[in-house]
Amino acid sequence: MWDFDHPPRAAALAERYEVESMMPAQCAERLADGTADLGLVPTAALAQSSHLRIVPGCAIASKGAIRSLLLVVRAAGGLARVRSIAADTSSRATLAYVQIMARHFWQVPATFVPHAPDLDAMLDACDAALLIGDPALLALEDRATRQERIGEELLYLDLGAEWRKLTGLPWISAVWGVHEDAVRSSQQRDQLVSDLTASRDAGLAHIEALADEWSARIAVPRGTIHTYLSWNIHYILDQECVEGLRHFYALAAECKVLPQIPDLRFL
Repeated sequence: MWDFDHPPRAAALAERYEVESMMPAQCAERLADGTADLGLVPTAALAQSSHLRIVPGCAIASKGAIRSLLLVVRAAGGLARVRSIAADTSSRATLAYVQIMARHFWQVPATFVPHAPDLDAMLDACDAALLIGDPALLALEDRATRQERIGEELLYLDLGAEWRKLTGLPWISAVWGVHEDAVRSSQQRDQLVSDLTASRDAGLAHIEALADEWSARIAVPRGTIHTYLSWNIHYILDQECVEGLRHFYALAAECKVLPQIPDLRFL
């Protein structure tokens, strides 16, 4: 979103787009009810939205360790003994991925319990905790001090790395989704793709500034944020990511996590 938030392009983009910020699940809801035309939409929501098309070029993905998506398990029992997972439900895609891993790969009959993203409270209620976004990054930073404080060893499972190990493919959290009737000409389509990819590229060119900005907002060291933005997240919807999406949807349908979709629908 760099160009949308910073000069010199922010003013021109504001004439073409009205931008609102919200959690991923809310983006999906706004697209579903027709109150938004374009959004960064969790990949799980695409399977339930036949009116949406994927805008080519951009993704929020990972081709290895992702850091901001964690399953935290009591080490004494390990994955094999997990029967309940307290789940932050702010991302439908993450929940779907973990349900696939639990049912198809780990083969643990886990029940998912919606819960606020508080690690101690989640582990008081369930065998494992699913943390997404900033709470996951903060839990990793607090890992050593928590063990000293509580005296309990925990297994911190990086879900991006686990997915890569199990499937050999990237994890794709979100893509740009757009209502097909909101794009009325090939010229408008090309403008949309150009605006989004140019903003992505500008953001990648300003990683240092973004690390400065976000280290002042959340209690995570600047170096961790820089590494996260530079190495953990992959921003290009390349062919490997498209293959990863197709495999995710196939497994989701097999596990009855999401409905079957015929194929990916691009703008």
